[in-house]
Amino acid sequence: MPTVLGLEGSANKVGAGVVRDGVILSNRRATYVTPPGHGFAPGPTGRHHRGALLGLVADALADARLRPSDLDAIAFTKGPGMGAPLSVVAAVARTLAQLWHRPLVGVNHCVGHIEMGRLLGRARDPLVLYVSGGNTQVIAFSRRRYRIFGETLDLAVGNCLDRFARLLQISNDPSPGYNIEQLARRGTRLVELPYVVKGMDVSFSGLLSHLQAVTPKLLASGEATVEDLCFSLQETAFSMLTEVTERALALTRAPHLLLVGGVACNRRLQQMLQTMCQARGAQLCPTDERYCIDNGAMIAQAGWEMLRVGQVTELAQSGITQRYRTDEVEVTWRD
Repeated sequence: MPTVLGLEGSANKVGAGVVRDGVILSNRRATYVTPPGHGFAPGPTGRHHRGALLGLVADALADARLRPSDLDAIAFTKGPGMGAPLSVVAAVARTLAQLWHRPLVGVNHCVGHIEMGRLLGRARDPLVLYVSGGNTQVIAFSRRRYRIFGETLDLAVGNCLDRFARLLQISNDPSPGYNIEQLARRGTRLVELPYVVKGMDVSFSGLLSHLQAVTPKLLASGEATVEDLCFSLQETAFSMLTEVTERALALTRAPHLLLVGGVACNRRLQQMLQTMCQARGAQLCPTDERYCIDNGAMIAQAGWEMLRVGQVTELAQSGITQRYRTDEVEVTWRD
């Protein structure tokens, strides 16, 4: 029964988790939170991860009631993501692998989300909508690759939400997207915003720049409230995502839609996709909050799948890849 420790740290969350044969034994995480109006820079984020990761590893092993000798491999996020945080996690993974004499498994962050979603959703061959701070992709498996059917042409949807939260000085605790969702529930007026869908792709940069231009005037004149603007942003952005996902669902005829990534926690997005799936005769498989937000267990699960088919990473090849596309990974563990 292979047992894998997974280390994640591609953005502002750092985590360690242990998975054994499809069972999540532990999942510890820490988040780097900045003041309202500020994003997170690579340097301070990396320093946060450096201070937190070894404690998280110790806690994850204690939660799983395991010793290092019980592990069969150490998986880590190879990319995509921010350079400094990724480098910290890779360095810790290399060090532990050499200290404990265990093989390394370099995992694509996006594939980690997908494999955790497949495990929890019990969906063998789903269409995937992957929405997070750094990525927005519509994905389906074909011929040993996760193929990207559509994606953002510029900003990820989570980045769009984060930057709008910064504009409004909305708190980053627990996350800007969560706080926008709570405000949006009290919005009553739909402000017309740019809606940009190009075939299977979406674009959020025009939507954000329009909001940056009109928000001060709308708030000063009383034409819209902060709640109205959050509501309008969600309704517009999520409608765009639902449209391209429906197009991909019609094309692939997939029986399941898997929703993964940090923005997958949003209940309004889940509602929109649920309505669309019901009309299409498909089943929505949302990932719960513990595992759709970046975490170590998802890296452990993908690492477990890779280890199972002998896909390990040599020490000399264990560097990070900041731009590591989902469709670059050869998925040898799936038929």
